[in-house]
Amino acid sequence: MMHFSDDERFLPTGTHRRMKEIERDIEASLKNIINKREKAMKAGETVKIDLLGLMLESNQAEIQKRGNKNAGMTLKDIIGECRLFYFAGQETTASLLVWMMVLLSRYSDWQARAREEVLQVFGNQKPDFDGLSRLKIVTMILYEVLRLYPSGIGITRTVLKDMKLGDMTIPAGVDVSLPILLVHHDRELWGDDAKEFRPERFSEGVSKATNGRLTFFPFGGGPRICIGQAFAMLEAKMALSIILQRFSFELSPTYTHAPTTVITLQPQYGAQIVLHKLCI
Repeated sequence: MMHFSDDERFLPTGTHRRMKEIERDIEASLKNIINKREKAMKAGETVKIDLLGLMLESNQAEIQKRGNKNAGMTLKDIIGECRLFYFAGQETTASLLVWMMVLLSRYSDWQARAREEVLQVFGNQKPDFDGLSRLKIVTMILYEVLRLYPSGIGITRTVLKDMKLGDMTIPAGVDVSLPILLVHHDRELWGDDAKEFRPERFSEGVSKATNGRLTFFPFGGGPRICIGQAFAMLEAKMALSIILQRFSFELSPTYTHAPTTVITLQPQYGAQIVLHKLCI
């Protein structure tokens, strides 16, 4: 029997070669996008107002301010940030949508209530920003899905200087783990129904549901809270609204409930969902 060390990930297997190939393709694509943006900026063209444009503009301003090209972010740094924008933004929202579909398939009453609200606000029209902000039931569902199945199950913070946290004194250099999933399922914080899907707990907002405590933090909290929180919620509301307008859905008999973490919290065996087109 063969035994591999922790370095087996470096073996030139077909899967690892494919991973390397994908990594090279992603890097080449990002380099091309970044180079085009930088050329446009140097040519005096208007900067496209998106995360990449804002980052390049800020980086250029920092370099000019310090008069040193090494003062800003390197190309490698910018590529790393772009990867984070893409994977953190896409994977987390995709995970949220999957669990939302799974739970609404299991709880058809909430699916019906959400559809009724969406049709009342939008009818068959394309959802718009103003209408999305008025979706109370959909928002309650989103919060409860994020509570039960947060895309990121935990975050880690490094203590930079000695500090006191409640009755504890934490020395500098210590890594503090914040187990989001564990806190979100804590019965002492959420009650005996902590593991149940009950969107009504958010009927009066997050503050009321948590009694003003930081016990609900799917996007982190404090000054380093996820900058994409509002956008992710908007994306999820938009996607769910469009789905509810067009389909009813239920879990396939082949679905096996087995949450697992692969960067984000995902169904280990996929989410097999049967969609039925609505005639509205």
